[in-house]
Amino acid sequence: MKPAQLKELERLGRRRLEPDQITTPELARSLAAISREIGRQVGLMIDRAGQVELVLVGDHRSIMIPALGQSRAAGGRLRGLRCLHTHLAAEGLTQDDFMDLLFLRLDLMSALEVDHEGWPGKLHSAHLNPRRPGSGRDAAGQAWLLLPPAQVSRLSDNLRELIASLEGEFARLRPTREVDLGRDRAILVSVSSASLRQARESMDELVELAASAGVVVLDTVIQRRDKINPRLILGRGKLGEIMLQALQLNANLLIFDQELNPSQVRSITDHTEMRVIDRTQLILDIFARRALSREGRLQVEMAQLKYMMPRLGTRDDALSRLTGGIGGRGPGETRLEVDRRRIRDRLAKLTAKLKEVARERHRRRERRRKKEVPVLSLVGYTNAGKSTLLNALTGSNILAEDKLFATLDPTSRRLRFPEEMEVIITDT
Repeated sequence: MKPAQLKELERLGRRRLEPDQITTPELARSLAAISREIGRQVGLMIDRAGQVELVLVGDHRSIMIPALGQSRAAGGRLRGLRCLHTHLAAEGLTQDDFMDLLFLRLDLMSALEVDHEGWPGKLHSAHLNPRRPGSGRDAAGQAWLLLPPAQVSRLSDNLRELIASLEGEFARLRPTREVDLGRDRAILVSVSSASLRQARESMDELVELAASAGVVVLDTVIQRRDKINPRLILGRGKLGEIMLQALQLNANLLIFDQELNPSQVRSITDHTEMRVIDRTQLILDIFARRALSREGRLQVEMAQLKYMMPRLGTRDDALSRLTGGIGGRGPGETRLEVDRRRIRDRLAKLTAKLKEVARERHRRRERRRKKEVPVLSLVGYTNAGKSTLLNALTGSNILAEDKLFATLDPTSRRLRFPEEMEVIITDT
């Protein structure tokens, strides 16, 4: 672009609107003129005070909105930003515009038509629909509501009232009973090529796992696909529906029934700006909460580190910055290498400690063998009632709850029979 064009874009970034205005005829004229001159879509990200936060330049067909961070979008709220951009063709909002509105939780998405001479035409706008989309083929279309197209000279100045009513409606329809309890509020997602019956059975167990971890389950979503999307697991449209549900239900967590690889977690997180975990992570979190013995805590930490190791590379671009060398250049380990080395060192220490614990367990087993005390083991799936049975047989008070993995550490108790015979019963 020419220096004069860059200066004009910089001037657009210094413009300010009244909080009630979507745009003004003067701003629309400047935006349309520079957009036609450079042959590209031009956009403005505007906050609720009317200040331009970002100036965006795309190509002749589309515009790319960069990562906006999570400062305002958390907790099910709208972001506090809206997008006003140009369309060089005589068209309304496109599917990409609707997806940006949905995934970024924007207050408003507006597209300004630009004619061949660089004059502004009609303005097309849409906002999210606080009402939850219905089922059926048109469910995604109900995720947003279109405002009537209008000439910029005839726009009503009620933007602030519109956004306030949207926020109020989202808040009114949002469940509030768990909001202040500090518990995660999750939507559970299953994408499977298995039969619907198998998918439902697996989802039922995931619901129980989430409850065991203290997670509030707001909704479950099952999608059957013959071919799994290698990047997002499920389709972009379905992910958009889930995002709107998250906004309406005040969800802050997505839990996938399938194991996600690091790139899939990154892609879904980039699209939704929500925390994303899979079944394995959920189970490891339960283990970390319930492990009481030294051996149990060591085993859980080792499992978590092994799970984390291959996922370090996708956590943050900052992990690739050098932490050694003069001025950040020259020899030195990258941040990623340092993290991996620390994990390997910690795993080596944990392995040594677990070997020590295993030797102690072996010595106890040998002492029992010398005393010729029979050992009975209660074996069964989690939440089958092993701890409850042990309590009933021995009069113990071991934790027994109707939750998956409520008891993680093995527990042994003596049981004396009337004929003076003793056995040791172990809850595995």
